[in-house]
Amino acid sequence: MPDNSTTPLLDKIESPNDLKLFSDGQLFQVASELRQETISAVSETGGHLGAGLGVVELTVALHAIFDAPKDKIIWDVSHQSYPHKILTGRRNRIRTLRKKGGLSGFTKRSESEYDPFGAAHSSTSISAALGFATARDLGGSCEAGLGETIAVIGDGSMSAGMAYEAMNNAGHLKKRLIVILNDNEMSIAPPVGALSSYLSQLYAEEPFQDFRQMAKGAIGFLPEPFKEGAKRAKRLLKSMAVGSTIFEALGFSYLGPIDGHDLNQLLPIFRTVQKRLDGPILLHVVTKKGKGYRPAEMARDKGHATGKFDVLTGKQKSRKSNAPSYTKVFADSLLKHAAQDTKICAVTAAMPDGTGLNLFAERYPSRCFDVGIAEQHGVTFSAALAAGGMKPFCAMYSTFLQRGYDQVVHDVALQNLPVRFAIDRAGLVGADGPTHAGSFDIAFLSNLPNMVVMAAADEAELVHMVATAVDYSDGPIAFRYPRGNGVGCDLPLIGKPLEIGKGRIVATGNSIALLSFGTRLSEVLKASESLNLKGIEPTIVDARFAKPLDEKLIISLVESHEAIITIEEGSIGGFGSHVQQFLSKNSVFDKGFKFRSMVLPDVFIDQSSPEDMYQQAGLNASDIEGLVLSLLGLESLKWVNS
Repeated sequence: MPDNSTTPLLDKIESPNDLKLFSDGQLFQVASELRQETISAVSETGGHLGAGLGVVELTVALHAIFDAPKDKIIWDVSHQSYPHKILTGRRNRIRTLRKKGGLSGFTKRSESEYDPFGAAHSSTSISAALGFATARDLGGSCEAGLGETIAVIGDGSMSAGMAYEAMNNAGHLKKRLIVILNDNEMSIAPPVGALSSYLSQLYAEEPFQDFRQMAKGAIGFLPEPFKEGAKRAKRLLKSMAVGSTIFEALGFSYLGPIDGHDLNQLLPIFRTVQKRLDGPILLHVVTKKGKGYRPAEMARDKGHATGKFDVLTGKQKSRKSNAPSYTKVFADSLLKHAAQDTKICAVTAAMPDGTGLNLFAERYPSRCFDVGIAEQHGVTFSAALAAGGMKPFCAMYSTFLQRGYDQVVHDVALQNLPVRFAIDRAGLVGADGPTHAGSFDIAFLSNLPNMVVMAAADEAELVHMVATAVDYSDGPIAFRYPRGNGVGCDLPLIGKPLEIGKGRIVATGNSIALLSFGTRLSEVLKASESLNLKGIEPTIVDARFAKPLDEKLIISLVESHEAIITIEEGSIGGFGSHVQQFLSKNSVFDKGFKFRSMVLPDVFIDQSSPEDMYQQAGLNASDIEGLVLSLLGLESLKWVNS
């Protein structure tokens, strides 16, 4: 590094062990340089900026005191893990973050021994920490060894039931482990529920009473932004009949609140805990999301997720599209129907902006419910809303709806309740990689009795599917749509309900039929253009419905074609599997009929651009064209007119 480096101390750090060579005073400078480096890196890559900036000092203190990778530091969700990656030997690759072949945007076991447990979905860290602690005490082993276990979990993630299931179990087992509650009062959206005001309890029980003053955890020592929250919690405690914290009731010692940006508090507390820990403890650390970077601090979401941006101004460098996003189309369509139908209400799980329901909340606040990171509750809550005569739209990302699947089965489908599932981020999502891919919803919903499953081929179809869901009250109904912008087609002012279970013929041809479910239709049309130049005219069908299937249409295709190919942005077991089952049931294959199904491969595809990920998946126009030629025995035409 040049002598004029702006990060002279950070330049000396190749592993966390190097932090132990610095004085406490020097660690302040390391933290400052680490924040600078994080801002610089994310400005080039995009990603989750605010969460990382909020834990810079905490990250430095953890790695300075504890002995990773033997000590397991587990970052819940791991949006906040970029500073951790920089300090653990990955600084030279930090500008590959979220890119193809680069560092993951989340902790990942295969990436580094300093990532003991992968994450991306919330509220798993305490369960994982308890598992490592138990393995340690039972004589388990791993390459890096088994030492202390530390779970760092945000206040938003603490709203999920799984976190309390883990704490209840940990308190019962009395295992030696540390839970650090990173309380920034700002999860993805402002945290909801009674818990958010409860978190600032101001005392700790044995064995930590004797160093509360050292921790400077009293109200008077807190920075101004945190005083009011602490005072609210104290007033709340005075009104309670029980004097202990919920964490103590679950078997944890409690210490806090601690200023998470003050190394003078963090370092001595961590040293003391390290020496005296004899059971589970929760350290309540108060931080500020986006800390130290004014554009993030001033942003409504505190810089939660950003594209590439200018460091000086914070202005994001985004490419504008003339076509609206699918999320915006859904949100606008729902608003139009809600203006006409007061029974329509909306439910989301801590993602009002991501699902577009922030617009609904502004217009109809009494009919919009953010249940926090609680997908299970959100689904059952929606089920009861439906049972109570409302028309609930449960809007969740495909990958997060997985967390509420038991409730989809037992509380919705089994009772045949008309919950409307709006499934965003369907299919492959790009830089967030496999943890956020919407790969499985077609399969796990289509196998449920009573369920109707739709997929929009374009944004106009999405408008009609919103209208269909509004109109349908015979049971649960789901419609899926991808991340990003539509194809740029004309939109109707308001949608018209589709006939349930009926597809549409987009183009009539011969020999082979291409049966598309979802937004791969645009790639099917591209493939068809190339095939037409080779003298092949496929019939193109937008299936619209995976369940119920348009059986009449499929049989007509069998009778007039020699082959069918289904195409979908989902895993094995989805739309194509249902078509195949139907054809098999009707003995179609006994007569030599040809059938192929194009689905996502049976692997987790690493992050890249969505275009590249679909190329890896073999679901682009060239792949569709190649399969058509192969199925018709015309591979020799592959390079004709290409």
